[in-house]
Amino acid sequence: MLNEPISKEYMKKVTVVTNRHLCERPFAEQIRRVCAMQPAGIILREKDLPEDAYTELAGRILSICREADVPLILHSYPGAARVLGLTSIHMPLPALLACAKADPQALDGFDRIGASTHSVEEAVSAANCGATYLTAGHIFSTDCKKGLAPRGTGFLRRVCANTALPVYAIGGIGFDEAQIQDMLQYGAAGVCIMSAAMRI
Repeated sequence: MLNEPISKEYMKKVTVVTNRHLCERPFAEQIRRVCAMQPAGIILREKDLPEDAYTELAGRILSICREADVPLILHSYPGAARVLGLTSIHMPLPALLACAKADPQALDGFDRIGASTHSVEEAVSAANCGATYLTAGHIFSTDCKKGLAPRGTGFLRRVCANTALPVYAIGGIGFDEAQIQDMLQYGAAGVCIMSAAMRI
């Protein structure tokens, strides 16, 4: 739950990343709660699903997002995005690299292409493969990365300093205006929130 309401100004800097396994209520209901907060967007990350099931879920979530006027970014499956008429996609970096190598035109028509990165070198590679924004993490300790040491704010600063692309900090970030402001001061364009968003 939120300890304090977060302002609309700061919600414009928040992109929510989904993980239905963290929800205590039906996933669609959770997405409605998230949409009511008016984040900058939602990345539907349910990449454990096969593409057909993912596409079906994405169609249902898209309806909720459109009702709330919240942009939806699909994850891992460009084909699903094309089926639903969406032009935003987020890719794990290995998938983006493989896609670019197999077919340089594979992501033609997408005006927003995100990539998950975990080093300065990965950030540079993603930019060279056509990414238009990056996520960089994990910045702080998080249950989603148990046992893995966080990369910290110095890492975030280095990534931001080595790319002209917008960078979104991810990992252990909550609905905390002071924390979000810190990420912006390190050079981030915004933040991604998963665990806290799936439990509001």
